[in-house]
Amino acid sequence: METVTITMKNPHALYLEADNVSPDVFAGKTAAQIGELHVHEGNETFTLGKYFDVSGNAGATAADTKIIVKGDVKKVKYLGFKMSAGDLVVEGSTDQYAGGWMTGGKMLVKGSVDAFAGTAMKGGELTIEGNAGNYLGAAYRGDWRGMSGGKILVKGNAGSDIGMYMTGGEMIINGNADVHVCTHAEGGKVIIKGNTQSKVGGQMVDGTIYVFGSIDTMMPGFKPAGEIELEVEGVKAKFAHYIGDMGERHKKKKGQIVYANLYHKI
Repeated sequence: METVTITMKNPHALYLEADNVSPDVFAGKTAAQIGELHVHEGNETFTLGKYFDVSGNAGATAADTKIIVKGDVKKVKYLGFKMSAGDLVVEGSTDQYAGGWMTGGKMLVKGSVDAFAGTAMKGGELTIEGNAGNYLGAAYRGDWRGMSGGKILVKGNAGSDIGMYMTGGEMIINGNADVHVCTHAEGGKVIIKGNTQSKVGGQMVDGTIYVFGSIDTMMPGFKPAGEIELEVEGVKAKFAHYIGDMGERHKKKKGQIVYANLYHKI
């Protein structure tokens, strides 16, 4: 695997949209060619080389390409946009849409991310060592298709509306999550090892949520379904089981009504 390192050299006044920073776009290009790729600052278009020093040539394919992003990229959006293979490592924090529309590969953010990380994700692995903002793994604004595949791991806390319209994939939050977990979800699995606020699973019709910590306010549409011993992420524990959201229409599978499942550690 060949490695390309881009290092911030010229700070920008406005937010930078760098949707070309992915192994798919870099593949087959030299450092000079990568530096000529476009980025957007406000309503103007410039080259990647205006803002970043670029070293190393990419591999022949996305799968053969690793990108390391260095420097202050807290105001850079769309890193890892639509990546399908390869590796991308962001050594600090970054802004919105990190790993958005990912279909494969591995992306690691060693800091935190802002809103819409992993939005509409279909595959691959996104690891965030810090915190995640709102709408993690959710649908894009105005869309109804959220995360459908892949895996997201957040080692810190997550914001509100995570997993909105989620249909598949797996999300693990090692810390706490804010309100509106898996709103409108139709599949997938979310594990929250810390605490949650209110409106967990609102209008959810399929999928599974595990909460290890507290839930401030349980949704009235979730019906108690007993207690069960489970092993989740290597932890064996007893969980209170709820099904819902009872206020929504639910599909049938083999003649049985399919409900969303909420497991709350006792």
